[in-house]
Amino acid sequence: MADAAKFDPQAAAQLLMSMTGLEAMQSLIDGQHSAPSIGATLGFTLAEVEDGKAVFVGEPSDRVLNPLGIVHGGWALTLIDSCTGCAAHTTLPAGVGYTSVETKVNFVRAITPATGQVRAEGRVVARGRTIITAEGTLTDSKGKLLAHGTSTLMVLRPEARG
Repeated sequence: MADAAKFDPQAAAQLLMSMTGLEAMQSLIDGQHSAPSIGATLGFTLAEVEDGKAVFVGEPSDRVLNPLGIVHGGWALTLIDSCTGCAAHTTLPAGVGYTSVETKVNFVRAITPATGQVRAEGRVVARGRTIITAEGTLTDSKGKLLAHGTSTLMVLRPEARG
């Protein structure tokens, strides 16, 4: 893996796009490629993948609090968006990407740094040629539901070359 100072996100993305989505996600877990910076910034990491499924684990901290001392809802939404997006990515062939069109999250319980490690699990519900729908759940270490949501993702195919 490249030294962090020498890390080139564009080169990494190009290399990951040369693999199937499942291979690319597994290579991130295996440490063959640097994890995306969003995970380090917000305190979460990709932990498991299989076809149509992706799991992240995260640790809420003082870095992601709102003014009331509760974890900002954007943190939970980002985990749901990440697990659903990566679940969709696991179903794609090499050279094909995706982007979120919409992610909707329902917050069930407040999250604080005392909540401890959380698990965000995304699963593909429907996969079409241009749109993938996935659902995600965010639970605490005891399996208690903290948030749940859905994502609509657009499949990005390479432009036809003439």
